[in-house]
Amino acid sequence: MPDHNYFSNLIWQIADLLRGPYRPPQYERVMLPMTVLRRFDCVLAPTKAAVVKRYDQVRDRYEGEALDRVLDKVAGQRFHNHSPLDFAKLKGDPDHVEKHLLSYIQGFSANVRRIFDYFELESEIEKMREANILFLVVSKFADVDLHPSAVPNEQMGLIFENLIRRFNELANETAGDHFTPREVIRLMVNLLFINDDRLLATPGTVRKLLDPACGTGGMLAEAQNYLREHHSDARLYIYGQDYNKRAFATAAADMLMKQVDHNGGGENVKYGDSFTDDQFAGERYDYFLTNPPFGVDWKKQQKEIQREHEKLGFDGRFGAGLPRVNDGALLFLQHMIHKFEPVRPADQKHGSRLAIVFSGSPLFTGGAGSGESEIRRWIIENDWLEAIIALPEQMFYNTGIGTYVWIVTNRKEKRRKGKIQLIDAREIWTAGGSADNKRSLGDKRRHMTAQQIEEVVRIYGRFEESAVSKNFRNAEFGYTRVTVERPLRLRFQITPERSAAFLAAHPDLADDLAAIEQGLGSTPHLDWNAASARVDGILKKRRASWKAPAKKAFRATFCDSSPEAMPVKGSGPTGFEADPALRDSENVPLDVQVDEYFAREVVPHVPDAWMDRTKDKVGYEISFNRHFYVFTPPRSLAEIDADLEEAESEVLRLLKQVTR
Repeated sequence: MPDHNYFSNLIWQIADLLRGPYRPPQYERVMLPMTVLRRFDCVLAPTKAAVVKRYDQVRDRYEGEALDRVLDKVAGQRFHNHSPLDFAKLKGDPDHVEKHLLSYIQGFSANVRRIFDYFELESEIEKMREANILFLVVSKFADVDLHPSAVPNEQMGLIFENLIRRFNELANETAGDHFTPREVIRLMVNLLFINDDRLLATPGTVRKLLDPACGTGGMLAEAQNYLREHHSDARLYIYGQDYNKRAFATAAADMLMKQVDHNGGGENVKYGDSFTDDQFAGERYDYFLTNPPFGVDWKKQQKEIQREHEKLGFDGRFGAGLPRVNDGALLFLQHMIHKFEPVRPADQKHGSRLAIVFSGSPLFTGGAGSGESEIRRWIIENDWLEAIIALPEQMFYNTGIGTYVWIVTNRKEKRRKGKIQLIDAREIWTAGGSADNKRSLGDKRRHMTAQQIEEVVRIYGRFEESAVSKNFRNAEFGYTRVTVERPLRLRFQITPERSAAFLAAHPDLADDLAAIEQGLGSTPHLDWNAASARVDGILKKRRASWKAPAKKAFRATFCDSSPEAMPVKGSGPTGFEADPALRDSENVPLDVQVDEYFAREVVPHVPDAWMDRTKDKVGYEISFNRHFYVFTPPRSLAEIDADLEEAESEVLRLLKQVTR
C-alpha cells in the first residue's frame, strides 16, 4: 500500500495547475479544501446511492437537523451528501463543472457545509473558473483514490500535515503554528497516560481531552490512536479549538471522517480564539495536549485578557500573572490549568494531566515579580509541575531552536510529590526529517525513533538520578531577590559654573548663595552632613526660608558622588541614605538563610552594604544548562601547536606541487 508521502506528492503535482492564477503561497486556498472534499467523496461512496434514494423519499417530510439525522444513519457516518453528483460525474460534464460542484457541496449535511464555509471554497471555485482551470483541477482530484481502504485515517492526517508544511514553506510561514511532528506527539501522549493503565482499563471508563491550539488535530488523533492500541475499551472524548480558519477546517473535517469514540465528531473541534472566545468555558478535562505557537504576541487580545486578570483574579483563567505581550505561551498553560478536574475519587474525579510544548523562553524569561516568574511560582508552589523534557534541536519544521515538553498535573504520584524531574533528551535523536524520510524537512533535520521514544519514557518512569535525568525539590528552583543598598557619599563644592547653573533657576537666592560661599568657601567638603548643617545655620541666621524644590536643586547642583566622601545620614536601616546608582540585588536560593548568604557573599566585598528586606521578591526559574552542563577542558597548547605544524607542512607541500 502506498504511504502518505506517495499521496502527498500526487496531490502536490495537481498544484502545478494553479501556477499563474495563483502564487505558490496561495496554493493551499485550493488544495486543502479540494483534498478534504475528495476525501469526503471517497468515504461516502459505498452508501451514496442509498442516501440519494432515501433523500428522494423523505425530503418532503423532514428538513434541517431532522433530515440530516435520517440521512446520516443511511450513510453510516456522522455526515452525508444527498446530491446525485460525485467526482466521477463532475468529471463527465466539463461545461457545467462550476454549477455542479457548487450544487454538490450544498448537498452535504450542515456540519460539512460549515467546514467548507471556513475554507471559503466558493470564492476559489469562481476564481478557478475565470482562469479556465476548474475542470482540470476537479478531473485530477477525481483520479486520486482517497478511500479509507487505500488511505487509512492516520495516513490521511499525515497527508494533511505534509501539504500544510509544504504550503507554509512556500509562504515562509510557521508550519509549527499548525502541527507538531508525530514522534513528539507520541512522546507526549505516552508521558500523559504513563500511570493511567489501571484507570483506563476500568470497564466503562470515559475521559475527556482538550487541545486549545489544535491546528489540524494531530495531537487529538494521536491520543485516540494510543487508546485504541492500549485500551480499546476506554472512551476518550476529544475536543479542540483553533483560530486559523484553514487549519481548523482541516481538523474538523478529519475528525468528522474518523470513526472515533467522540461526542459530536468534528463538531467538538471549535473555531475561535481560546483567549477571548473560549468555546469550552466552564468545562473541565482529564487530559490536555497542545503545542501553542512559539513567540506569538497577544496585543490584539491584551485589553480583554488584562480585564479578566484584574477583575476576576484566580476566579478567572489568568490570576497568576500575565507574561510579556510578545509571547503568550504561558497564557495557554493557565487557560488549561483553569480547566483541571479536582481530585475526588469518590466522585470519579481523578484530577488532570497536561503535556505542552514550549520554547526555552517560559523556563527563565522574566525576573522575580514579573508575570512569567509569578506564573512559574504559582505552578511550582502548588506542586503541579511534574517534569520537563528537553528535546533535541532541529526537531520541528518551522524552527531549529530548543524545545521542551512540560508535564503539569494536580495528581502527582506519592514519590513525585514536592519534586520536579528534568530530563535532558537533547542528544537522543536520529538524523533525518522522519523515520521514513532521511532527508531534512524544512528546519526539521532530526527525529526520534520508536525505540528512542521508549527510552525517554523509561527514563521518565524510573524517576532515578542519571546523567540525563535529575530530580529536584520544588524550592530548588526558587529564589529571593534581595535588594542590596550602599550609602550615598556626597562631596560638596561651590564653583562658578555650578553657581551660574543654580542662579539661572533660582535668581532670587543670589544673596543667600553669596553668604553660603563666604561661609564655606570654594574648597571641596567630603562630609555633606557637616556642610549641610553649616548651610542651614547660615540660612537661619539670615532668616531665609527655602522651599523644598530649592533645597533639592541646591544639593543636586553643588554635590557629586565620591567614594572618598562620608556617608550621607538618612532614614535607612543603617541610618544612612541609599545611593540609587549603587543599588544592586542578589538572588538568594529559597533553601538558604538570607542573612548568612549576605554575610558570606556580599559583606566581604562591600562592607558598607545593607539589605532592604521590604523590597524582597520571590522568583522562580529553571535553567537546564546549569543543571546539565558538562565541562569540557580546553586542549593543551602542545596539541594545538602540533596541529598547526601539521597544517603548515600540508600547505608547504601543496605549494611545492603548484610551483613545480
